[in-house]
Amino acid sequence: MTLTERLRTLAEATRPPFPLAELHCHVEGTASPALARSQARRYGVEIDDLLDGERYRWSDFGSFLRAYDRVATLFRSEDDYRRLAASYLSDIGRAGALYAELFVSPDHAASAGLDPTAYVRALASGAAEAEAETGIVSRLVVVGIRHLGPDAVEAAARFAVRSPHPDIAGFGLAGDERVGRPADFARAFAIAGEAGLGLTAHAGEFAGPAAIAETLDALKVTRLGHGVRAIEDASLMARLQAERITLELCPTSNVALGLYAAPSDHPLKRLRDAGLRLTVSSDDPPFFGTSLTEEYAFTERHGFTEAQRLALTRTAIEAAFVDEATRQRLLERLAVLAISLGAPGASD
Repeated sequence: MTLTERLRTLAEATRPPFPLAELHCHVEGTASPALARSQARRYGVEIDDLLDGERYRWSDFGSFLRAYDRVATLFRSEDDYRRLAASYLSDIGRAGALYAELFVSPDHAASAGLDPTAYVRALASGAAEAEAETGIVSRLVVVGIRHLGPDAVEAAARFAVRSPHPDIAGFGLAGDERVGRPADFARAFAIAGEAGLGLTAHAGEFAGPAAIAETLDALKVTRLGHGVRAIEDASLMARLQAERITLELCPTSNVALGLYAAPSDHPLKRLRDAGLRLTVSSDDPPFFGTSLTEEYAFTERHGFTEAQRLALTRTAIEAAFVDEATRQRLLERLAVLAISLGAPGASD
């Protein structure tokens, strides 16, 4: 090996992980099949029909939601949730993630027999462990489950507002987008927004561009979960750009759930070329055979340069539901890492 080759090898060995950030990940959806099996044994639950080797078995969006709900019931104690959050956040922290938000559902906690306040306390404890180990900063976004109805979503908003835990930074709407209209949930979002929580909602995944426009009008969000169907309406894309709405894209999830027949069909690059504010996240990673690192690799396969991938991380931090002091610290860390990667700056 020549000196130049040895120096190149040394440089690669000491190169830091690529800096990542995630805004759209459901905490119960981070549980791997191996962990689900372990939890099932702990509680004497049979889940063989749910698993196909090291993959979850589901066939469409409805069966995916049912599989997710069954996995969620396997987490029943504070310690279960502490370990779940610590494991996932530590994993992505070691992979390079500077920041992450976890979507947390008091309805799922209650269905598993756990008090929602204890659930949040446990998740925050696990997040603190991950931060101590890897430096990853994280926050919790309470979500109402759309297909449980407006009353349930409003109850989730009231829980988010009255909870004293400082890690709760936002409120969102998850579940089956085909149920109800955005205006049905306006009161819940008004409650959360008036309390100063950041607002996001799943929209433009299984419902089309009109649902995105309705969501912006009724819920006053600054971010959209998915939002990919905006590509079908040029005037809507112009609105998203003008209002600086951030899209929480989850490309592998979109392909796995059948929105697009193949990865090459995903509109990721066209959304970027339209000037929209983009981030990428893993959604429910083991359900879709992905990871946060893989989502960034997806963008690279779609032609994103290193600077453009750094811009995804910067946009996520800029759109994060954090106080300004925390945001500036994260942006400073990102700038230092960009320089160490030989790519100063994180913009196009």
